[in-house]
Amino acid sequence: MTAPSAQLLSNPRSERVRQVAALGRRAARDKQGRFLVEGPQAVRELLRYAAHAAEALYLTPAAARRHTEIVGAAGEAGVRTQECTEQVLAAMADTGHPQGMVAVARRIDVPLGRALEAVGESGFAVVLTHVRDPGNAGTVLRGADAFGAAAVLVSEASVDVYNPKVVRSTVGSLFHLPVSTGTPVTDLLEACRHRGIRLLAADGSGPTTLPEADLTGPHAWVMGNEAWGLEPEVLALCDEVVSIPIQRAESLNLAMAATVCLHASAASQPLGASGDLSAGKPS
Repeated sequence: MTAPSAQLLSNPRSERVRQVAALGRRAARDKQGRFLVEGPQAVRELLRYAAHAAEALYLTPAAARRHTEIVGAAGEAGVRTQECTEQVLAAMADTGHPQGMVAVARRIDVPLGRALEAVGESGFAVVLTHVRDPGNAGTVLRGADAFGAAAVLVSEASVDVYNPKVVRSTVGSLFHLPVSTGTPVTDLLEACRHRGIRLLAADGSGPTTLPEADLTGPHAWVMGNEAWGLEPEVLALCDEVVSIPIQRAESLNLAMAATVCLHASAASQPLGASGDLSAGKPS
């Protein structure tokens, strides 16, 4: 078990601070294979569910006193812990107010085959194709976690799931379920079909409405770009195109549509397969 370093990190221009701050840029994340985790809630979930990936924790003395359980968990996991000034933390973080702490972690995405295995014979997943907005991607991932999806599959052309805005908007859900990234869209969809996972394209033009859709058996919701939706070649690879009935609004945004679809899948699962939707994540 390691205790926080007794020497306060106080120089916001030091090489260590610059290396951590660089993780706000995708090129640095790709080169280092690491990413930022900001704030107590996300750091807590990192240490609880993916402690093997955590490398370092930086926090202010006040945060160390306030969050002794996080400091203890970092120590149990052998994570290097360093106290620092508010100025140093602000220089490291992507936001101006990281709530007293920032962690550095190694990438945790899994190979596509492993993510598909998690779907099994009755689970469901969500596929993000050409999704570019970090907030949308993070919200979809959070919804997938909340409603018991087996995996999230993110295409090569989509936003980086390690973008700090994505990580923040997942509120820790990034660490709860398998996430596969970087596969070209057509290869990703073909791999799903090869595994017997039915592909349901979520699209406003779909002839099948969500209440009519067959959500039994392994399936994956295929979600498209925020501006142009799903491309014709992607729709052609899907087994069914499903629309969400709406009353007055012109449309739903990507994150809202995905949330509705994922909830419908969870509600169609055998009792206990997706967990109790009225309860939070078990301890």
